[in-house]
Parts: sequence; structure tokens; C-alpha cells
Amino acid sequence: MSPTSRPKPRPFPVPQAPTNPVVIWFGRIGDMIMLSTLLEILHRRFGRPCRVIGAGAWTEEIYRSHRDVAEVICLGRHTAFFFDRQWWRARRALRAGSAAPVYVCEDFPHKLPRITRLLRWSGTPASHCIVMADMLAAAKSHGQQAPEHWVDRLVALGRCTPPAFREADFPWPEPPPRCAPRLETTAAERAECDTWLASQGWLGRPLVLVQPGNQRTMKGAARPASQDDHKAWPVERWAELLQHVRQHLQRRLPQALVVLVGAPQEAPFLELIRTAAKLPSIGIAVLPLRRLFALCERSHNMISVDTGPAHAAAAVGLPLVVLFGGYPSQVWQPRSAVGSPVIGVGGPPVASRLDEIPEQVVFAAWCELLDRLLADPIRSGRAAS
Repeated sequence: MSPTSRPKPRPFPVPQAPTNPVVIWFGRIGDMIMLSTLLEILHRRFGRPCRVIGAGAWTEEIYRSHRDVAEVICLGRHTAFFFDRQWWRARRALRAGSAAPVYVCEDFPHKLPRITRLLRWSGTPASHCIVMADMLAAAKSHGQQAPEHWVDRLVALGRCTPPAFREADFPWPEPPPRCAPRLETTAAERAECDTWLASQGWLGRPLVLVQPGNQRTMKGAARPASQDDHKAWPVERWAELLQHVRQHLQRRLPQALVVLVGAPQEAPFLELIRTAAKLPSIGIAVLPLRRLFALCERSHNMISVDTGPAHAAAAVGLPLVVLFGGYPSQVWQPRSAVGSPVIGVGGPPVASRLDEIPEQVVFAAWCELLDRLLADPIRSGRAAS
């Protein structure tokens, strides 16, 4: 049973910001980065930063230092709730903040029962909850067009008010929120990144990041992608793209350096691509998540598969080209709170797999991006040096 399917009492007045708003989503990295859109809205509407309940350690990494987040609780993705200490911690937090508004972003049917159980066992009233799945279903039942892009869905959810709260007490903020994802790094993280860049001999050079991995390459094996991986682009196409990018940079931005980036588990995969490209001058950076955020802030542009790091890049203002496979760009294309350009390539109906995208299409999109950045680097958010 959905948390909001029980009878709803009439709204009653509540004091401003009775406690921190609670936001629940068991999403992956890209999902949880887009979630920052909603967190800003709720922080400003209710006057207190949010308590985020997710599943996966990356949620805590993403929001380690973020002005819109007071606490992060990460449940085990595959741990039975009665064995999961974090599940009991979340239950205690919900019971202690029983006056909080609760926003459930999850829309996967097989994940909702776990959330329903958590809310019920914590004693959270249904009248305090707003559920994304219910919002989308209500729009459909009324013949309305639900928002298509996930960021727009999160904004629409942020405009809703749980039945137990008077909407007039928590109006839409002025000036309006950014309504787009935004990540934040600390001064210490930026300084550590600069020290690391200096140790590589890369500090001060425009960096073009290439992020070829996806969830399956995180397994660490340097082997060609399987046929059922719609987010895999053939290694030979990555090699060809790197050669064309390097040649173009020598004419347009000769001081630039191309860097293959990924998680530590992806080092063999990145080396496989560099070897295939026969370009030993290309850098490889295997990074933890927070270092990736800081590196994106310091870089010139990026080419990436549709995955979490692409959303991270846009959320720190890095211009990029994104390759889409089976998921449509109109639903998942990364967005930037500062208006930095994001160019999507592929995706339905143009392509249902990355390997259906020709190399020259990706290269042409990247050339278009580079032209825009070099023509107006300040407006585009990146200087050429």
C-alpha cells in the first residue's frame, strides 16, 4: 500500500520549519546528483536543510558538504532491513522528526514496499508524505501530461505540499530556486586537486576529459563490452575519437591535454582504450568521486557516456557531450544550474544502443561544443587557459 493511500486529514497550521524535510530515493549516482534540484527547493521552502535517505555509499559521498543537506543515511542496497544498522538509524531519525514533511522520489514499484515499510514502522503519518509515483499517477488519471525530464519531475514534486501542512505557510521561494542540479566542493578539496594536478604536470593546462565507462566497466576487467550492454561504445571507436580530438586540439587549443577518467576499478579499461588509440601522451586519471567533482571544476570540457559522472560534470558547470544508448535524452540529459552547455548524441529514436552511434557524429558534436567555448569562453563558463 502506498504511504499516501490512507485517509488524509484536513491540513492544519504548523510552525515554520518544524524539523528538517526528509527526502527518500534509492537511486544511483546520476539520480542522486539530480536530487540536489529538489533539496534546494525544500531547504528554501521549509527553512531547514534536508535529511536524505538513500541506498548506496555514493549518496554520502555526493552530499558530504552541501548547504542543502543536514544528514545522509545510506541503507544497504541488498541487505535485509532487520540486519541493516542504517535502516534502524533511519527509523529512529523519522520517529525523532515526526513533524517533518517527507518527500519520496522513488518510482520503481519493487523499491516502494521497502520505503512503505520504513515509513509505517517509524510511525510517519501518511498526511506528512508526498510520493513521486502518486504524483505521476494522479497526473495521468486526470489526463495531464506529467513532466518528462527527471529534473522537471523533481521540481514539480518540490512544488507539492503534504496534506498535513498548509501550502501558504511554505510558499515558493523568492528569488526562485535554480531548478537544476548543483554540486559543491570545499576549498580543501579544490586545493588537494590542484596539488594532485601539479604532481601530474597538468596544472594550468586546459583539460578535455573523456569518460567512457558505465556500471559494467566498474567490474574492472579490460575486455570488450557484452552484446547486452546498451551503454557500451566499441573500444576502436573510442580510439578513433581520441585521435581526432587530439589532432583537432593541436590546431585549435594546442596547450590542451586529453585525459581518460574513471573509477579506480576502471583503470584496465582506460588503459585498453589508450593503447588502442596509440597515443601515450593521453593522460589517465582514476579517481574517487569527490576528486572527480573537483577535477571537473578545473577542466575545460568533457565527452561522456550517459552515466553518473556526466551528471556530476554538468552539476559543477563543466560543458560536455553525452552519448545516449537505450535511455532517451529528453528524460535523462544532464542539466547545469549555471547554464553550461550540454549536447546529447544518440538515444531513442535515433539509437537504442551506443554502438549504433557513428564516431563522426560524436566528434562533430564535440567540435561544435569546442567552437562555442572558444568563441565565448566567459559566457560558456570556461576560459581557454
